[in-house]
Amino acid sequence: MKKKKYTARRISGMIAGIVILSLGIALFKESMLGNDSISALNMRLAELWHMPLGNEQLITNGLFLLVELLFGRKYIGLGTIINGAGVGYLVTFFYDLIQKVAVPPSILPIKLLWVIAGVLVISFGASLYQTADLGIAPYDYLAIGLKDHTPIPYFWCRIFTDSLCALICFLLGGLIGLGTVICSLGLGPFVSFFTKHVSMKALGVTESATL
Repeated sequence: MKKKKYTARRISGMIAGIVILSLGIALFKESMLGNDSISALNMRLAELWHMPLGNEQLITNGLFLLVELLFGRKYIGLGTIINGAGVGYLVTFFYDLIQKVAVPPSILPIKLLWVIAGVLVISFGASLYQTADLGIAPYDYLAIGLKDHTPIPYFWCRIFTDSLCALICFLLGGLIGLGTVICSLGLGPFVSFFTKHVSMKALGVTESATL
């Protein structure tokens, strides 16, 4: 099993990535065109359970973490805990701030600009976080776990977990829209771009599992 390298550079990159990722999710939410599937589902569950998003994500990530503990303990690290515990509260912080300083978009072209900004920011944050390689987020592990314990390639495992979350969100009355589709198509290529051209150089990493 590969040992995680807990250097100050990687820890800083991991934390910065999680903060930037959370900002991107908040930007996406402001577009009102949907969000990435797991964030959309978490937001809908928070509405149904009448609780803050951060509290709701602690519950769902706690359940996902149990699966990771049982089947993928080698993927758990500091990044797993910080991501699982902090993203919901950071998204709420950034979204409240955006609401105070920005005018809600009212026409499709402006909403699409918010979507594009969200995709780019999420991709950059995810790239930093993943390149630091200090632990897999509880939700992200689900697709990796399926890949490890079945003959199905990771690409299809990720499509399955994301599609399942999107379907559940839709059935619960949550917002699944054009932004969700754009996010699904755009994240992979942009994460790879930022990983190769920015994150690996910034963190001093010579190879990355995300490429």
